Amino acid sequence: MRYQAALHPVISHPYYHRLARINTGTFVGACSGVVVKPEWLRVKAPQWQRVGNVKDILRDLALNTVCEEASCPNIGECFNAGTATFLIMGPACTRACPYCDIDFEKEPKPLDPTEPTRLAEAVGRLKLQHVVITSVNRDDLPDGGASQFVHCIEAIRAISPQTTIEVLIPDLCGNWDALETILQAKPEVLNHNTETIPRLYRRVRPQGDYPRSLELLQRTHELAPWIYTKSGIMVGLGETDAEVRQVMQDMRAVNCDILTIGQYLQPTQKHLGVTDFITPKQFDMWREFGESIGFLQVVSSPLTRSSYHAGEVRSLMQRYPRQAV
Repeated sequence: MRYQAALHPVISHPYYHRLARINTGTFVGACSGVVVKPEWLRVKAPQWQRVGNVKDILRDLALNTVCEEASCPNIGECFNAGTATFLIMGPACTRACPYCDIDFEKEPKPLDPTEPTRLAEAVGRLKLQHVVITSVNRDDLPDGGASQFVHCIEAIRAISPQTTIEVLIPDLCGNWDALETILQAKPEVLNHNTETIPRLYRRVRPQGDYPRSLELLQRTHELAPWIYTKSGIMVGLGETDAEVRQVMQDMRAVNCDILTIGQYLQPTQKHLGVTDFITPKQFDMWREFGESIGFLQVVSSPLTRSSYHAGEVRSLMQRYPRQAV
């Protein structure tokens, strides 16, 4: 899929959005052509009446919503709860991860200077309580796009100071000065997904680096301990229970506060195939384990995506208050 605008409200990180499009009991498999999904992944179509006037506002601002285009099953729940996620610096990405449905572009378009203003206006008009800002990888930029994240945060603060802000950032190629630039803008939550277990990195995330992702989370905690750190992984690619639990322990060792775990589904035949359909019971076991080792929040279920229930961070902040310095 090619995105149509520079700014895209989405319900989850883009490599997950194809799951939402498939509301039937089947999807395309890597080898056999058609794979029957288990019952727990057969979702109902979204209740559009719960979305209210969101679509009209987004069209008025010339924004394209992947939530609507992909018929995301979570769209009504998320918008009704006053939460949305925006993808910035697109439409193309400088990496070609084999699980991801975003187009690869070695030399993507220059950044749109109006993007932060349009994003902030959307947040204000939608009266969002919590907003998530995510992006494609922009390895072509010296700061990996850190300055654009800052501009977006500042623009939202100016229009809607009561809105809590979560940034879901790439690894910035290990540019820790760029990371500090984002942290100085003081988002409430910094999210960086480790995506998978270390053993599968070469196949699943060849341009990523597991130790670097952990270091990003650790540096965030050290530089800005008042910011809640968050990460997520997708499962169903051949990882074992022990490997998932080890990743969870690795995250807690670098003081990661919030964790999401969700089922990976294959976007097209060109992408990595699904190895396993993880049962809801197993997701519950991981949630219980995560809570037992100190995560403040673990969202673990087949339909969990990076930004699903992101707005719950507001209540989490009340239970575990932190003071910015």
